[in-house]
Amino acid sequence: MTSIKNQDNHTNKKSWFTISNIGMAVAVLFVLTIIFSPEAKGWVIQNLMKIGLVQAPAIPKSSEPEPNVAVAVPGGDQVTFADGKGKSISLAELKGKVVFVNFWATWCPPCIAEMPSIQALYTKYKDNEQVVFIMVDVDGKYKQASDFMKKNGYTLPVYLPESEVPKEYFAGSMPTTVILDKSGRLAFHHLGAADYSDPEITGFIDKLLK
Repeated sequence: MTSIKNQDNHTNKKSWFTISNIGMAVAVLFVLTIIFSPEAKGWVIQNLMKIGLVQAPAIPKSSEPEPNVAVAVPGGDQVTFADGKGKSISLAELKGKVVFVNFWATWCPPCIAEMPSIQALYTKYKDNEQVVFIMVDVDGKYKQASDFMKKNGYTLPVYLPESEVPKEYFAGSMPTTVILDKSGRLAFHHLGAADYSDPEITGFIDKLLK
């Protein structure tokens, strides 16, 4: 009788250790996936954004050309980007339009996290010729960036940097997002992931369009 109980205890302990080991292995695999997979990290950040742990960026209270709201950036007019066909687009030729520029990379988790909200914003304005979106792959790898968009069902226009970009626009941190007003002035600048589907963003763009 005692040996049967001991055997049962041994079996229960063995089962518990087996379940524990499986649980530990799953946890380790999950952590490793997050560490080494940009898309997994992006997924985590996306969910943190959904529950409010990552806030939407602060929006300037006015779209009036005040020094602390919209500023002219030296050399800004000379900035050019190229699409997948090698066609150049300059910020100078986009004056008269509101320009949304996002500097990102396919391996950047925060960039991946905010992409759905940028897609939502793009969808809202895609038929408005007065709003231009420029998604700049800072690595200069158009095919890789384009494949990423297609794989995830995004229709955002991908561009590559073709000229020097003033540090006022992009100083190396990703993601970086800027919005230029119709005069080509810097009206909005944000570092890090953000929820660009937030009504404050669309409200701000609508003000710039007036």
